[in-house]
Amino acid sequence: MPPSGVNHLSQPCISGDSSSSYADKKSGWMKWLSKIFRSGGNRGGSGGGSRHTHQHLGDQENVVWRAPARSSEDPSKAHKEKEELDRAIALSLAEDLKRRNRHRWRTENDEAIAREMQDKMNLSPYPSVAPPQFHPGDISRRYCGGCKRAISYGNYLGCMGTYFHPGCFCCHSCGYPITEHEFSLSGKDPYHKSCFKELTHPKCEVCHQFIPTNRAGLIEYRCHPFWSQKYCPSHEHDNTARCCSCERLESWNARYISLGDGRSLCLECMESAIMDTGDCQPLYHSIRDYYEGMNMRIDQQIPMLLVERQALNEAIVGEKHGFHHMPETRGLCLSEEQTVTSILKRPRIGGHRLIGMRTQLQKLTRRCEVTAILVLYGLPRLLTGAILAHELMHGWLRLKGYRNLNPEVEEGICQVLSYMWLESEVMPGSKSGPSTSTASSSSSSSSSYYSSSSKKGGKSSAENKLGEFFMHQIANDASAAYGEGFRAANAAVNKYGLRRTLDHISMTGSFPV
Repeated sequence: MPPSGVNHLSQPCISGDSSSSYADKKSGWMKWLSKIFRSGGNRGGSGGGSRHTHQHLGDQENVVWRAPARSSEDPSKAHKEKEELDRAIALSLAEDLKRRNRHRWRTENDEAIAREMQDKMNLSPYPSVAPPQFHPGDISRRYCGGCKRAISYGNYLGCMGTYFHPGCFCCHSCGYPITEHEFSLSGKDPYHKSCFKELTHPKCEVCHQFIPTNRAGLIEYRCHPFWSQKYCPSHEHDNTARCCSCERLESWNARYISLGDGRSLCLECMESAIMDTGDCQPLYHSIRDYYEGMNMRIDQQIPMLLVERQALNEAIVGEKHGFHHMPETRGLCLSEEQTVTSILKRPRIGGHRLIGMRTQLQKLTRRCEVTAILVLYGLPRLLTGAILAHELMHGWLRLKGYRNLNPEVEEGICQVLSYMWLESEVMPGSKSGPSTSTASSSSSSSSSYYSSSSKKGGKSSAENKLGEFFMHQIANDASAAYGEGFRAANAAVNKYGLRRTLDHISMTGSFPV
């Protein structure tokens, strides 16, 4: 055993030159042996000296050595013993050096394996909660992908092919560091999983909860084709209120107004809702003026009444002829004499419902082909106007002698006039619609009317959006008479103009192609 007291197996690394020279080791051995020989040389005839030498060695190394024979008695033997001693020292030094080199190789190899495993961990798709220690030997290869500074000490994260200080690997949404084992990646931007879900997982606009997945694990929801309102499929069957005007579902944090007849009205539609016959008269006369500007003057004074839902349904039953939009009819051009309950005084809002409505019975006498025009109350101004424009076209056709038209032709051309009026209100001055047809002799007067037909004081962006929705409803109606009829009539008017289309209908009962 070498005289060194260092336990190499317990040390993490070897720094500097920790091995002694051969000459130093040999000198140590020689000094140790010389003590033995001196003790042996002083040995007397008695055994006490020998016992003393044994005791002395036991105190030093806990090993008993026998004293060698005196070298003066046999020089050749002493020389031989010296050679054997030199050989033993050389073997000991070689074994010690071999053991030290083997430990150094094992330490360096372990460090290389650990570094390789560390890099693999750092390049994994998820950041580690406890990042591995940084190795000073790799400083030249470590630059933070966040602050762009060198990572010179401490922990670091490795992901997305680069490295980060722990405080520089932040969520692209909230800006706080990502410390979880997992994160979400959108493009090159990392997110907390919760932040990513908040940004991408759709929330129901009715209950404001994350829309749940179905049995197949897919996110299934309903979306309004115009408003893009997203909601859980369950809200179509859980009695959630729907606005009778814009069709949007009631949100849990914004109560709708109940009209008392099974209908509800959202707050946006309520802002411009027309509630009684007196309020509707200015709008009715402005639409009659619109017809006159289109060279379609209506000479007869046709009464117009705003009525409740029940009164309108009763009036529909009393009509012998006519085609009505199902399942909801909002207007009616009467041809028969009837007694109708109209709304005399608008109701007021009490909580989330209307109260204080006053009605009156009114007998309608037939003085011409059209007895009266009835419109459902409680609808926004633009929707009420679109209904009036549609029903006035029915009246104009009857007064001008257009008889026995099939529903697709009559309802289709009436829908065109309704669409044209909405277009003039939502986009004043627009010349892109069928109302600007060059076939009509009154195109110039019609164009001058657009600038004055809008509601005084202008309309809000919300009301304009409502008008666009009502136009969208007309253009995308799925019914045969109102939908297919409108699209056929609109194509004819765009191609030939309104006047030539009406003349063709008068002669043939169909649209020109």
